[in-house]
Amino acid sequence: MSYPDQALAEEIGERVERFVRETVASYERDPRLEDHGPSEDLVRELRAKAREAGVMTPHILPDHTHLSQRGTAHVLKKSGLSPLGPVACNTGAPDEGNMFLLGKVATDAQRARFLDKLLTGEARSAFFMTEPSADNGAGSDPSMMKTTCVQDGDEWVINGHKTYITGAEGAGVGIVMAKAEEGACMFLVDLPHPAIKIVRLLDTIDSSMPGGHAEIRIENLRVPVADMLGNPGEGFRYAQIRLAPARLSHCMRWHGVATRAHEIATTYACRRQAFGKLLVDHEGVGFMLAENQIDLKQAELMIDWCADALDAGENGNVESSMAKVAVSEALFRVADRCVQVMGAMGVTRDTIVEQLFREVRAFRIYDGPTEVHKWSLAKKIKKAELSRSA
Repeated sequence: MSYPDQALAEEIGERVERFVRETVASYERDPRLEDHGPSEDLVRELRAKAREAGVMTPHILPDHTHLSQRGTAHVLKKSGLSPLGPVACNTGAPDEGNMFLLGKVATDAQRARFLDKLLTGEARSAFFMTEPSADNGAGSDPSMMKTTCVQDGDEWVINGHKTYITGAEGAGVGIVMAKAEEGACMFLVDLPHPAIKIVRLLDTIDSSMPGGHAEIRIENLRVPVADMLGNPGEGFRYAQIRLAPARLSHCMRWHGVATRAHEIATTYACRRQAFGKLLVDHEGVGFMLAENQIDLKQAELMIDWCADALDAGENGNVESSMAKVAVSEALFRVADRCVQVMGAMGVTRDTIVEQLFREVRAFRIYDGPTEVHKWSLAKKIKKAELSRSA
C-alpha cells in the first residue's frame, strides 16, 4: 500500500542506504569503537560525513516536519544496515525519540534552546527514567518512580537515582522524569550538570550506542520552572507520546541490522562448501535462510501496520506493543540463525554478525521486555471480553 510521502521517503532512503553501505560500514572495525560505544571523536567524524552526504537527521525535513511513520520506517531501516548508521545519521535512540517528543510538546523557547542542536547532530541527549531494581524503582513499571521533584519558588529541586540511562556520558541535553505531588513531571536540563553525577558505566551485551548506559545520581538538581516540559503531573502522558513511536523506530532500525546479518550469512552459505556442495544446498542451512526471509518480511509488515495506525492519528499503544513483541522476537531468530549458518565464523569478530546478534538480543529487553508487552495485551483482551459479555 502506498503512502503520501512515499516518493520522498524512497529518495531519502536510497541516499541513506548508499551512505551507510559505502561510508559508514568502513568504520565498523575502527579502533575508536569501545566497550561503551563509539568515542565522541568517532561520532563527530561520522556526523560530519553525514552532513556532507546530506543525510543528517534525514527523517526530519528542513522545515522541522517529520516524514510519516511509514516514510520514517523506510529511512530508518536503511540507516540500521550498520550499527553505526543511526549514530552517523542521527536516527538512533534515545535522540530520535527525544526529538520527536520535543517537537510535539516543547515550547518555542525550549525548542530553540534544546531541540535545534539535537536536530543538527551537534549534541546528543539522554532520557532519565529507569531506576535501579535494588531500590525497587521504576523500570518496566514507571508508576514505581522514586525520583522526586519539589517546587521551591521559581525552581524545581530534583533528587533521585537512575540507571541504564543510554548516552548520558557525553550528552548535551537531558530529559529528567521525577514525581511530584501532582504526579510525574519532565524537565529539560543542559548537560553535563554538576548535580547529575555518573556513578558508573554499565558493562552490557551491546556496544553500538555512544555514551553507553550509565547509573546516575541526581542530587539537589535545581531546574527553572520554564524548563519543565509541559505541566506538572503530565509526565506519564508525555512518556506515552514518546514511547509508542520510539518502540516502533527501534523495530525499524533493528530490521536493518537483521537484514545486514542475513546478507552476510547468505553470502557465506553461497560460497562455503562442505560435504561436496555449497552450504546453501544443504537443506538444514537453506531452510534457515528461507525462514530468515519469512521473518524479515513478516517483521516489515508489522512495522508498516503499526506505522499506518500512528499515521492515522491513533495512539498506537496496542499496535506498538504487538509490533515490538513480534518484530524483536522475529529479528532475534534471524540473527541467531545467521550465527548458526556461519558456524564457528559466526561467533568470531571476523565478521560483524557476532555484534549484530548481540545488538538484536538486547532489543528483546529495550522499551519493555516481550513478557511485559504480552501481559499488557492480555489485560486489554480480558477487559474487552468482560465488557462484551457484561
